[in-house]
Amino acid sequence: MNRSELLASLASCVGERHVLHTPADLAAYTEDWRRKYRGKAAAVVSPGSTAEVAAVLRLVSAHRLPVVTQGGNTGMSGGATPDGSGTQIVLSTRRLNRIRRVDALNDTIEVEAGVVLEAVQVAASEVGRLFPLALAAQGSCTIGGNLATNAGGTAVLRYGNARDLTLGLEVVTPDGRIWNGLRGLRKDNTGYDLKQLYIGSEGTLGVITAAVLKLFPPPTARRTALLALPSVANAVDLLCRARAELGPALTAFEVISAACVPLLKRHFSAMRWPFDAPVPVVALVEMSDHESEAHARDVLESVLAQALESGIATDGVVGESVAQSRALWALREHLSEAQALEGAHIKHDISVPISGVAAFVEAAQAQVQRDFPGVRAAWFGHLGDGNLHFNLLAPEGTDPALFCAQQEVVNRAVHDLVHAFGGSISAEHGLGQLRRDENARYKEGVELALMQSLKQALDPLGLMNPDKVLRAVPVG
Repeated sequence: MNRSELLASLASCVGERHVLHTPADLAAYTEDWRRKYRGKAAAVVSPGSTAEVAAVLRLVSAHRLPVVTQGGNTGMSGGATPDGSGTQIVLSTRRLNRIRRVDALNDTIEVEAGVVLEAVQVAASEVGRLFPLALAAQGSCTIGGNLATNAGGTAVLRYGNARDLTLGLEVVTPDGRIWNGLRGLRKDNTGYDLKQLYIGSEGTLGVITAAVLKLFPPPTARRTALLALPSVANAVDLLCRARAELGPALTAFEVISAACVPLLKRHFSAMRWPFDAPVPVVALVEMSDHESEAHARDVLESVLAQALESGIATDGVVGESVAQSRALWALREHLSEAQALEGAHIKHDISVPISGVAAFVEAAQAQVQRDFPGVRAAWFGHLGDGNLHFNLLAPEGTDPALFCAQQEVVNRAVHDLVHAFGGSISAEHGLGQLRRDENARYKEGVELALMQSLKQALDPLGLMNPDKVLRAVPVG
């Protein structure tokens, strides 16, 4: 099939207006959000329904054309970027943007894959419910992408990952069949839980086109506090005490390292950093209360008072209003952008058991300082679930590009430590192409073989997002 025949065939599936092929039109779809990966595409196709997705996949399967599914293109691991061959089709889910049904009595919402996360949050709030998945990119990331990477975010401690928030899926298989698994059931033991195969698979097994998601009663009150701590060990101690005192009311527990603070002050000077003295570690704590504002304030302040009295914390501030709480969260949410503005840097999205976080941070910081004197360990993340973004910036006054050129050496040092602590090299960003080969270094052979078997069974032609998560195996 030549190029003109391909474009005409795709147009017959979705309409000519929804097939992009000029270099100017393709540009936004062939570079990842971090501008780390750039590829080429034969075309970008935007189906407007599940039936159109199925038609596209039947076409590409018949002609053995590889497909890369893309949502909001906000990924951090190059998982939705085509390769440089110019032979891959980018399937954009941007037109699959309908909220199909909200069932407040069942606490569920059925949405298509291209719906922006923030739109789901709004739709839930309009019927007096909460969809708790919250990410810095929620204004542009899509539900399909959230599910494909099993997104975590800031409320995992209370509500779980995207996997935990999903009851049912609709998926189009690589050969164009439609699996309707849109069940709003909390209990269903009628066979293998197929949806869990697709969640976190990064588009390598099929195309998620819709999902049934869990909703929750919104809390009556939320209280947020920012605490200064002497060490990571103190942060873990505070987390343990907060969980014991607050139980499921503890919604989020975030940490920020000292090296992050100058970046916020430099690039977001309008934001107010609440502590005058240098602080080794900061914890952002949020609780959700279903009783009253007064009860939430009293309970959280009691936890904070105990932390200050015992020396676990040295200082702290409490958001006394919605605006003040948002200002505290803004400090955390602008960290990724502040680091990007500082220049190229090396990112790590790791998780270790919470009991090992303090020892890991101490060992990792010491290791990178020995290997790269002056490197800035500007880490932050979700201590409540053991997920840290252990990001490293070049020493002050040096060329970031020269430091980033040593990424493989840096990654090996950090990830070897993660593995030694029983952790994972990808907690919530996915493997994509960024961590694919490193993952193979740490996974046991049996586990990799089982993953390859699943890929072969569900995508025998190897057309779905090839060379992501797993290296492509040539198909005979």
